[in-house]
Amino acid sequence: MARVSIFLITVALIAGMVGCEPTPTPQYNRTITSTAGGSVTTPGVGTSTYDEGMVVDLVATPDTGYYFTDWIGDVGDIANVNDAVTTITMNGNYSITANFAPEYTPMVAAGFLHTVGLKSDGTVVAAGYNDSGQCDVGGWTDIVEVTAGYAHTVGLKSDGTVVAAGYNDSGQCGVGGWTDIVGVAAGEYHTIGIKSDGTVVAVGDDSAGQCNVAEWTDITKVAAGWYHTVGLESDDTVVAAGWNYQGQCDVGGWTDIDQIAARYYHTVGLKSDGTVVAVGDNSRGQCDVGSWMDINEVAAGAAHTVGLESDGTVVAVGSNDAGQCDVHSWTDITKVAAGWRHTVGLKSDGTLVAVGDNGYGQCNVGGWTDIIQVAAGDYHTVGLKSDGTVVAAGIEIELAKWNLIEAVP
Repeated sequence: MARVSIFLITVALIAGMVGCEPTPTPQYNRTITSTAGGSVTTPGVGTSTYDEGMVVDLVATPDTGYYFTDWIGDVGDIANVNDAVTTITMNGNYSITANFAPEYTPMVAAGFLHTVGLKSDGTVVAAGYNDSGQCDVGGWTDIVEVTAGYAHTVGLKSDGTVVAAGYNDSGQCGVGGWTDIVGVAAGEYHTIGIKSDGTVVAVGDDSAGQCNVAEWTDITKVAAGWYHTVGLESDDTVVAAGWNYQGQCDVGGWTDIDQIAARYYHTVGLKSDGTVVAVGDNSRGQCDVGSWMDINEVAAGAAHTVGLESDGTVVAVGSNDAGQCDVHSWTDITKVAAGWRHTVGLKSDGTLVAVGDNGYGQCNVGGWTDIIQVAAGDYHTVGLKSDGTVVAAGIEIELAKWNLIEAVP
């Protein structure tokens, strides 16, 4: 009888132990993807399985030229959907995506009598003469670069397509079919685009052959004068097409070039050793740059050339009928710009100096502060401030009313 009792007790204990086995922890799948412009570096894209309640690290890393915006999808258990480095608590199956957007760098560009501003959200504003619709940019979005010609405006989109508005009698706004573009430039009545493979396309006035760029290859930068086009090749040589009456396209022997500038009837090249070369109209001495040394940046005006030296001083040659070359006392300059008959320098403390024709007040920049970029039109000067606002002087184009350009995200 005792043996039977012991047996029954043993069976009961075993049955009790079997009935007390722990319940398996639920597991859930988490699928991660990312939009163009970045990736999820932790834990990576794809599908993984985790125990319920597990806290998983998430790290989204943008590519160059992009920034992280937010996590989208099944984001209810993400600690912070707006943070690129965050966590998710696994309480179900999730499908989430790291969302990236292009990083638009605010900038200003100056045409003949109009000015264009690129905002940090990729939209564009414009002010000034709009007789040909050159300021009709209100619907533009996703723009990464803007440039301005005589009476037309060009915008490069992040997907490599191009938009244009304004005077189109020569077809300079006929960019609707362009794709895979990585850089643009605007001349007097023509538009140039660099493709990602280094070839070049052009539309607009070709009366002097300035659009004859179909054979160009390995181009990294372009510049446009009134009736000529200049291209910098990947081997640091230069090509040019267009009106060559004054030799502005005679760049075939140039080597070791880092920067090119073109305006009106002359072309300037900055070499990697800090010396400068120039060809074209030299009736005012604007190409007399042979003695320049230790130059970091060049700018071309109508009939004068400006060079920024590495020590922050400035040199200038060419027409000085309005005093546009009187820059020799300038110091602590970080950027230069050249208009029709005036010259502007941006100092390291964010203030500006200007000399030359001031018939429209284009040199009245003495009170400007906190400037990070400057552009010079023919008869006006524009400054972009670090807070994204814009100031202007010169022919009245109502730029003082702008308060629209924002900081980079």
